[in-house]
Order: sequence, then structure tokens, then C-alpha cells
Amino acid sequence: MEKRAISEKLLEALRCFLNGEKVMWEDGISAEDWQMLFRLCQHHQILPMIYETVYACPAFQTCPQDTAQMVKTQVIRQVMVQSRKTEEFLQLYKKLLEQDLTPLVVKGLVCRELYREPDYRCSGDEDVLIPVEQFKKCSEVFFADGMDMLEPDQNPDEEGEVPFYKVGGLLHIELHKELFSSESEAYGDLNRLFEGVFDRKIQETIHGVPVYTMCHTDHLLYLILHAFKHFLHSGFGIRQVCDIVIYAEAFGGEIDWDDLMEKCKGIHADVFAASLFDIGKKELTFDPVKACYPEAWSSVEVDGSDLLEDLLDGGVFGDSSMSRKHSSNITLQAVSEDKKGKKAGASLAQTLFPDRKYMERTYTYLKKYPFLLPAAWASRILNYLKESKSMGGNDAMESIEIGNHRVDLMKKYKIIQ
Repeated sequence: MEKRAISEKLLEALRCFLNGEKVMWEDGISAEDWQMLFRLCQHHQILPMIYETVYACPAFQTCPQDTAQMVKTQVIRQVMVQSRKTEEFLQLYKKLLEQDLTPLVVKGLVCRELYREPDYRCSGDEDVLIPVEQFKKCSEVFFADGMDMLEPDQNPDEEGEVPFYKVGGLLHIELHKELFSSESEAYGDLNRLFEGVFDRKIQETIHGVPVYTMCHTDHLLYLILHAFKHFLHSGFGIRQVCDIVIYAEAFGGEIDWDDLMEKCKGIHADVFAASLFDIGKKELTFDPVKACYPEAWSSVEVDGSDLLEDLLDGGVFGDSSMSRKHSSNITLQAVSEDKKGKKAGASLAQTLFPDRKYMERTYTYLKKYPFLLPAAWASRILNYLKESKSMGGNDAMESIEIGNHRVDLMKKYKIIQ
């Protein structure tokens, strides 16, 4: 079965899951097809959703027994781990509330609760936005509860985002002072769209725990712009589209769609956003009427097919291959140059020698010793060569090809000129 056909099977199974149905595939799926389908599910972190939908269909008989058992074991583990992480997080969150803190939970936990089976929508970590002045006290509560900084060399006072993990546990939390890295030339200015976000906060009750989160307009905007940010890097996956359209359906009547569209237009993300809803209508279960989706957005001429192909190829965070991940040097540079009124061209040098801000993400010592950039480049190239030997899909010229194609996509969706 061709790759496109496997993708279509995945989308069909995902629609069924969202509708609370099972697939009724009779035959035509080989052992290799099943393995390809489950690999694709892993890339998009939706394996429990798809397995739940397909395991009882007649065609599943052709899935090798060892593959079926392995996938079943993975699904059971993923769901159990997610359930435990949610419980750990809520117990910690209650301790933050006891200290009169107002942490806003974004994405993960809030989105999961909108799914028919919340724990089937797995999250790698939880994202929490905290007012800057509450960061120190929040960190102290984390440390007291057995959490530690994932990157101990970080200076938390200087970072906009600090990752924590539970020592001897499963929980990971990204503690944000800002929603987007203000150091990014490509998207650092998106933070201005969320000024006053704490003044507009709301509270939801999840598993009996009152949880602060962003108001529905802010939250849907953030879900869209989080996907947008990843699109500017190396891509995002179908799960993010599910989150967006499910959220829109759940709270559409309380969303200020005019404000949302105005903000998306202001950053050249309106066609991109409309394309996400186009994919939701055509490939998932998005109901524009239920979401109060406005005519002004419906009338925008979009075709989400190329975006769909890109996101299916990219995986949940555009990390389906190392070549694709490295292509983000080209796409981010293109956006930065467009903001300056320039036209960027992809090159081998751009792929192998990204700027210091990009390098600082991996080589954090550059923040303190920027003159060591050449040494970091050398280290990066050595790692690049090692990765090329140890895994497929990590070629500099392929990165350029992917990067150029994705720059063309950005032009198609009017993100850049």
C-alpha cells in the first residue's frame, strides 16, 4: 500500500475514534501496511486512539501476532502512564493553589479533557504559564514536591521557559514566563498578542481540581499559534489539528472570532489558520455550525491539502527525520528575512552553520561564551555525521530540499512574501 493510502487509513481511523465508532475494514491491508500504519501513529503520538479503533476489525487478522501484541502493550503502557502523570500533576497543582499562585495550564491537560477518552490523547509534558513575579515561589513549590530542573546549567532568572521533571517519577512540566521565546526573530513578537492574559483567565474543574487556564479566545489563539510556531520550525502533526477543532467546537459560542481573525491577520497567519479548519472539515469531524465558525473565515479561499500532506509527513513536532528537523534553519531564516523585507535563499552553509541564537538551544554555554560559536559548529557537524551513520534521513542536501519546499508552502499560505 502506498504511503498516501496509509495516511488515508490513519485519517479514517482517527475520524472514527473522534465519533466513537470502530473501523469496518474487511481486507486489503498487509502485515507491512499495519506496521507502517502503527509507525505513523507513533510519529503523531496518537497510537492509543487508532489502536482502539482498529483492533477489532476483520482486516486486523493480517497484522502479525507479535506486532499486534507489541502495539497492545505499548498502548496499555501509554494510557496508564498518562493517567498517572495527570494525577501527579493535579496533586502538584493543588499545592500551587494553596500558595495563592495563579498558574495557567495550557494545551495538554485542558485539551485532553475534551476527548472521549482523555488518557488516549497522550502528552509528553504539561505546559504552565506563570506570572513572572510568581516564578520563584512556584519553583520552590516544585522543588519541595520532588521536582528538579531538567537543565541544571540554566539560569532560570534569565529564561522564558524552564523545564522541570519529577525525580524518580514520570511528570515533566514546562514552566513558562512567556508563551513564545522572545529571543526568536521569527516569532518572538507573538507574545504581545497575549498581553493581559492573566486578567482574562478563567477556571475549569478537572477531576475535582479547580484549574486556571486562559479564556477561550486566548486559548484557541494559542493552540493555533503553537502549531504556527512549529510550522515555522519543521512542522507539526495531525494531533494538533484535532486539539484545535475540538476546542473550537467545545467553546465556539464563547470565542471572539473577530478578534481571533484580526490577530491572525496581523501576523500573516489567517490563511494558515483557515487551512487548519479546512482540514478539520474535510478530514476530521469539525462542525462549523457547532463551533459558531464565522462566515468571514469560511469565505477565505483556502486549500489545506498541501498543509495536510506536510503535517502528515512531519509527525507531531516535525521530527519524523533528522533532515526535516535540520531544515528548520532554512524556514526560520526565511521568516526572519521576510520580516526585514529581504528574500532568503537556502544554502548548505545555512544548514550546517546556523546563527548563534539557534545554536544556543543545544549548546547552552554559548549564552555565556558566545565566542565559542565556531567550536559549537564543529561539534554540531560531528554529531550530524554520527547521526547520519546511526539513523536514516539525515542528509544536508535533503535538508535543503525539504527546507526549500517548506518555504514554498509558507508562501502559498501567505506567511511570507
